[in-house]
Amino acid sequence: MIDSRHPRLALVFGVLTAIVVLTAAVWSSGYRQALTALSERSASDLELASDRVSTQLENYREQAVLMVDHPVLQTLDNAAGRRLATALLREVADKTGAADLFYVDRSGTVLAAAEGIVGAGIAESAYFRRAMQGALGAQPMVLPGTGQRVYFFAAPDFGPDRKVRGALVVVVDIEEVEQTWRGSLPAVYFTIEDGSVFMSNRSELLFWHRDVGRPGLRPPEAEPLPLTVSHIGGHELWRLGWSPYLPKDALHLGIDLPAIDMQGEILVDVTSARRLASLQAMAMAAVCVAFGMILFLASERRRTLALANAALEVRVETRTRALSDANQQLRREVREREEAEAALKQAQAELVQADKLSALGQMSAGISHELNQPLMAIQQFAENGQAFLERGKADRAGENLTRIAQMAARMARIIKNLRAFARNESEPVGRVDLVSVITTAVELTETRLRDHGVTLDWQPPATGPVWARGGEVRLTQVFVNLINNAVDAMMGQEARHIRIAIAPGPRLTATVQDIGPGLEQPEKVFEPFYSTKAVGSSEGMGLGLSISYGLVQSFGGNIRGTNTAEGALFTVELDDWKEENAA
Repeated sequence: MIDSRHPRLALVFGVLTAIVVLTAAVWSSGYRQALTALSERSASDLELASDRVSTQLENYREQAVLMVDHPVLQTLDNAAGRRLATALLREVADKTGAADLFYVDRSGTVLAAAEGIVGAGIAESAYFRRAMQGALGAQPMVLPGTGQRVYFFAAPDFGPDRKVRGALVVVVDIEEVEQTWRGSLPAVYFTIEDGSVFMSNRSELLFWHRDVGRPGLRPPEAEPLPLTVSHIGGHELWRLGWSPYLPKDALHLGIDLPAIDMQGEILVDVTSARRLASLQAMAMAAVCVAFGMILFLASERRRTLALANAALEVRVETRTRALSDANQQLRREVREREEAEAALKQAQAELVQADKLSALGQMSAGISHELNQPLMAIQQFAENGQAFLERGKADRAGENLTRIAQMAARMARIIKNLRAFARNESEPVGRVDLVSVITTAVELTETRLRDHGVTLDWQPPATGPVWARGGEVRLTQVFVNLINNAVDAMMGQEARHIRIAIAPGPRLTATVQDIGPGLEQPEKVFEPFYSTKAVGSSEGMGLGLSISYGLVQSFGGNIRGTNTAEGALFTVELDDWKEENAA
């Protein structure tokens, strides 16, 4: 038990207990919601599988109905007619994939057959008796001896007197039907009237019966398969553990198929639902723990401050009494307090500066512009993808999803590079096309250039790509910053023009020149928080060129700013990738 004399320990225990209970409730709720969503998707999968099987079997049903009136089957009263009918049945069986086709008279005697897998007579068969009553007979069966699973369709043959004189039987090989969907996910199976599994895309389920005491079509010597059934939120869950190809814990759904006298059932792995519920529960637990830690630290701080205040009061009282004892002691105390105050102010000034530097990794520094366009593109592609899905154009929707993934990957790279720069870390560099980088930067700033009436002179070299050492995203950020700074510099004048060029040499150089007023202090333009804008301006904090400087330095390049007769000129120097490899 928790000792009541330790209220802090009791509080911690109570908070932890509340977090555990809340986390369990979130997990339970999330698991039920995930099961509901999984059930809806699985029901659709089961309907599709059932429609596929029903369509395949109904094709053979229609085959029996259409062929029973064939003229060749009306001449079975002599040996020549039977030979002709046998040849016809074999030809049809070969073309349609049926296991067998045969014709029987009213006594159940086989008069002509393609393969003869049922022997000489079928008088005791249920499907035959049904056909003799003038209706279409159908019956699933496992052939004795061979163990082959087949489905019989018997179409009655009416004579001129409208009485049944025989029947044409089409035999369907169930294994041939299963070949089109065997091994697909999830596990689907179809049971017949006695509850035995007759068809499945998992061989482990064949002949299994849900009731342990009723083996159904399963061989008597086979061991019963364990099954534990539970219900959560109206969903039926099975625990199997039969095979590595079947889920250990599965959601079970069923659907009646009266057209083929079967019931379709599906087993869907619930691992994804549990994983989703666990993620939700962990997120809630993390939030609760973080909130609890904040409360705990706040209470600890208050307690510490109270103790400090009490100690301070004691010290003040002691010092006050000591002041009356000696004037010299008073002057010494005053001097010590003045020194302590100066040290405190110095520490505060250093703390403010450290806080500014740490904020460098958290400020946007152009990230709003870099992420706004990919976000808008993602929204557009998502809306287009939804429209394509509604029109049934899944391929076009897939293209939109690919573009969304590319945009998301690009945004992730931008954020990763900004974080790496804030930590003052250098990432491995690689080969980048300088022409493509500048073209991308121009495209990103095209809207702003057009809005502010800025003309741009940029002609990619006719020789094709110019390969340099660097990072594509970081280098693009550099030129975006340079272009934006050039636009800002020319906002106070009518004529606005930017020229960008690439020049070969010992080191590749890319220049960005404007026709603005130039740089007031070229030696300070790359210092953090240096800006010529008014204090409190919403257009920047003087970090753009500082960030650009760090990005270029991170992969061994250099950047400098100078004044020309026309305006400011920024030069970016990079190592040539070809020269490096040749060396």
